[in-house]
Amino acid sequence: MLSRKTKYGLKALTFLAKKPENTTVLIQEIADSENISKKFLESILLSMRKAGYLGSKKGKGGGYYLIKKPGDIKISSVIRTLEGPIALLPCVSLNFYEHCDDCPKEEECSLHILMIEVRDQTLKVLENKSLIDLI
Repeated sequence: MLSRKTKYGLKALTFLAKKPENTTVLIQEIADSENISKKFLESILLSMRKAGYLGSKKGKGGGYYLIKKPGDIKISSVIRTLEGPIALLPCVSLNFYEHCDDCPKEEECSLHILMIEVRDQTLKVLENKSLIDLI
């Protein structure tokens, strides 16, 4: 299940993507429009700015704006930025792999084999969808 952080991050990016290119938007405007706590949204937008999705300006006319084009922002990468791994088990994660201590042979583990299929099908959708698909 997606965390609220990721859900709100996607909603905020979608809100910004609907604006004309390089339009700055105040956090309060996004928070009000998407029914998100301003304080919580600030931390989410900061994470996305550090990840290179957003730029920000201070002062009059300031706010946040998209750095990348909506079609270049893959849903899978936003989820990884805000949520971490997409895989349901660490032993099948492509970017956050960890061996399961309770599993001596991954290649023989039926759960591991099933979760690889789940991961692959999930990634098939998420890596082929971008922010443009949400607007």
